[in-house]
Amino acid sequence: MTTIELLHKANAAKNAMALAGSQTKNAALLAMAGALETHCADILAANALDLEAAKGTISDVMLDRLALSESRVAGMAQGIREVAALPDPVRAVLSRVERPNGLVIEKTAVPMGVIAIIYESRPNVTSDAAALALKAGSACVLRGGKEAHRSAAAIVAALKEGLAAAGLDPDALQLVEDTSRASANELMAARGLVDLLIPRGGAGLIRACVDNAAVPVLETGTGICHIYVDASADLNMALDIVENAKCSRPSVCNAAEVCLVNRQVTEKFLPMLKDRLSNRPEHPVELRLDPEAAKIIDGVPAGPEDFDTEFLDYILAVKVVEDLNEAVSHIAAHSTGHSEAIITREERNAHAFLEQVDSAAVYWNASTRFTDGGEFGLGCEMGISTQKLHARGPLGLAELCSFKFVVKGSGQTR
Repeated sequence: MTTIELLHKANAAKNAMALAGSQTKNAALLAMAGALETHCADILAANALDLEAAKGTISDVMLDRLALSESRVAGMAQGIREVAALPDPVRAVLSRVERPNGLVIEKTAVPMGVIAIIYESRPNVTSDAAALALKAGSACVLRGGKEAHRSAAAIVAALKEGLAAAGLDPDALQLVEDTSRASANELMAARGLVDLLIPRGGAGLIRACVDNAAVPVLETGTGICHIYVDASADLNMALDIVENAKCSRPSVCNAAEVCLVNRQVTEKFLPMLKDRLSNRPEHPVELRLDPEAAKIIDGVPAGPEDFDTEFLDYILAVKVVEDLNEAVSHIAAHSTGHSEAIITREERNAHAFLEQVDSAAVYWNASTRFTDGGEFGLGCEMGISTQKLHARGPLGLAELCSFKFVVKGSGQTR
């Protein structure tokens, strides 16, 4: 089936989704979660084929993003159940005003209609995106990357089974069969068939959508995330946080890519950092050092591009800065506006950092890896928005709704 045919099917199903009540949608989500678990063996078999085909063509870190396991499928199902447990955003009255003439004006949340998501090689995005879009009352059109297509198809088949079991139209969930660039271009150009397009992936994909789409785009951002180790930092805490932010899952957008170190603690902290990260028995981290850091510890000399690169790998750029002001200035010049952290005991410096750094999430003495819908209590997320219009940060249910003004009168005329 062509991409345009799938879009027409989704549009035919969107009104029923918009009108579905909370109980019906929640029952569908619970059935979808159960279907994932029931069909876990089929999903893992499809994923094994994807992994075999991808070996030698993508990095080990990206293979980890692609890989599924029983526990990861269980986590996907749990994510759907968490979405089911969240309040329904549709029909929520966001504000209410009663005018002097008696008119009552209510700003009310409504579904987007058809939400299309273009994403790359993370199969779990398939279930996360479907659950969020459907709970928000919209039809969902998924276009995944070729590396994960078999996995996505098996996941969508299970999710459709759950939708149908709850009495909802399974056509409200569609998976684009064509994984070539042509299908992405079709979604970008589908004015009147796509109400919102969300690209979730690397910088190239996001930029292509932002630059070329004729439909509304909600931009999710790449993550050049920074951790600044201040002069008053607890250095052991800083080590723990940097290791977690870099190594717990380096292939995701909330992983740290740059560590900025205050000059006053470099002689002590940098050897500690090298010992902790470069000598890890599994997946040692390559440190890309600016000239000042390279005088203190061994590593790879950093090129100018290393402070503007989302590595998504076991690589960390390290730069020595004079003080908080230089750290904030560096972040302003090089950050993608995703997540930044300061490690400090000095409350005044922490508040200055939190106020001056203009990113979607800013942290004091905590890992950037918490920038996540589940960790923020939003259930699974559609992505992390680094733009400022409409939505910023983790995209949960509320961010996937639009609104309309419902005006109630008693015969008023103007």
